[in-house]
Amino acid sequence: MTWRADILTLFPEMFPGPLGLSLAGRGLREGLWSLFAHDIREHAKDRHRSVDDTPFGGGAGMVLRPDVVDAAIGVALAEAPARPVIYLTPRGRLLDQALVRELAAGSGAVLLCGRYEGVDQRVIEARGMLEISIGDYVLSGGELAALTLLDACVRLLPGVMGAAESAAEESHGAEGLLEYPHYTRPAEWAGRAVPEVLLSGHHAAIAAWRRAESEKVTKERRPDLWARHETSRGGAGAIAGHPAAA
Repeated sequence: MTWRADILTLFPEMFPGPLGLSLAGRGLREGLWSLFAHDIREHAKDRHRSVDDTPFGGGAGMVLRPDVVDAAIGVALAEAPARPVIYLTPRGRLLDQALVRELAAGSGAVLLCGRYEGVDQRVIEARGMLEISIGDYVLSGGELAALTLLDACVRLLPGVMGAAESAAEESHGAEGLLEYPHYTRPAEWAGRAVPEVLLSGHHAAIAAWRRAESEKVTKERRPDLWARHETSRGGAGAIAGHPAAA
């Protein structure tokens, strides 16, 4: 079954956007995955196509109505019901590569893109939504977050990247390490030379260098990831070889 993404949004014209280009776009055209953007306003019940209302208890902004959102979700799930319903929100679980792999291994997802002050809590609870955040900042809506999540998932689908090792040798790998530095021709540029080990042809030495660089950059730039990595391996010494694969 093709991995399917249904987007619930007030701006369906934002999709597929960048996902219609490059490897993701080619995969979309070849049927390796599918995307359907649904306009939430189509499920409004009044002649003004109202999708939001003022919040109970007062406060600034508007809130997306539970009845309208629920109707949109029902239509999206009708075609492929066994998929998680994801609400993109700053208060959600932080998106990481482990979660991306979990979602990519399934049959797809329904993604709800919030706007205004958010979505009525009752429909979030009634639909058992998985709340996901792409970072500790606030966007104008969930569309860009949905594009980010989809890009991370789609590239892991069989056939999209082409070579399996391409997805395996990247940042935030299976061991949670950041990626090592990359170099290409010319071997010397602006007085800077490529590390000699990469020119040696000694594959074991190159793998060890890359592993050491991954550990170094992770320690320096993401101590949180390094601490998690150390915990996951139980404090054991570095494993020889290259870190696997947002």
